[in-house]
Amino acid sequence: MKKTILTAVSGLALITAVGVGSANADGHAVSACLITKTDTNPFFVKMKEGATAKAKELGVSLKSYAGKIDGDHQTQVAAIETCIADGAKGILLTASDTSSIVPAVQQARDAGLLVIALDTPLNPIDSADATFATDNFLAGELIGAWAAASLGSAAKDAKIGMLDLAVSQPTVGVLRDQGFLKGFGIELGDPNKWGDETDPRIVGNDVTAGNEEGGRKAMENLLAKDPGINVVYTINEPAAAGAYEALKGIGREGDVLIVSVDGGCPGVQNVADGVIGATSQQYPLLMASLGIEAIAAWAKDGSKPAPTPGKDFFDTGVALVTDKPASGVDSISVKEGMDRCWG
Repeated sequence: MKKTILTAVSGLALITAVGVGSANADGHAVSACLITKTDTNPFFVKMKEGATAKAKELGVSLKSYAGKIDGDHQTQVAAIETCIADGAKGILLTASDTSSIVPAVQQARDAGLLVIALDTPLNPIDSADATFATDNFLAGELIGAWAAASLGSAAKDAKIGMLDLAVSQPTVGVLRDQGFLKGFGIELGDPNKWGDETDPRIVGNDVTAGNEEGGRKAMENLLAKDPGINVVYTINEPAAAGAYEALKGIGREGDVLIVSVDGGCPGVQNVADGVIGATSQQYPLLMASLGIEAIAAWAKDGSKPAPTPGKDFFDTGVALVTDKPASGVDSISVKEGMDRCWG
């Protein structure tokens, strides 16, 4: 077991930010950990910025860990074990494998740490003490409804390519995928997983690892299955950029509707440039800063954050960004999206 842990730790990116005038719990400085899927995706870069800024403001010592790629589960397990050993008061976690990580999370909670899931709910969601996230199902539903409304009567004959995250089907990927399909008007199978739908408009699903190269390869795979695809759902904006490059390679970049989720500045610019038709914007800086506040409160008096009324997580908001608004679908303009974007 020790050998596995040491190997995984060697793959971690570790950055330490120490708060000045540290917050104290029983006379000791409060420390926290941020564990993200990668340290290259702009979403997680912004998340780390938000956590670091709030930690400095509150005097919390923060250590940040990230895997080499999205899906690097063992690295995240090793990071949790390191945070426990270091005496951290809490962990902010964006899990790569939302089910397999649960035993390590329980180990941390049993040791007295507050564990907060950011962006990606654990499975089951109450495996963490709290979750600060976008309503990922709604994020998918917005882009699905927009795509269907934009196509109008042609939606009934659409050929849809689904560019998902990973074969392990983490919750964030399932929620966005299923939300998109519902928004588009497609009957779901089991809403707790993707890929079991029977609607003939779905050409297929492929996985992207949430990055541009993965998006390009996944799009090429689906185009080989059916070159007539005219609607593409993507798990995030890097995957969308890769899908666009694959379509451009066969001269079809102008007649395929691509939708996505994230709302980073590069992604919103891609909406402005016509690469992406619409994207659901989320707010990672807010997730992370609220998480640090929650750990500081837990260290001070043992209080835990409450979820948004009517939901089992704290909803940090989502907005559809497009310059081609569709009837019946709420959206904001690209200009507004740029004012709110990150990365």
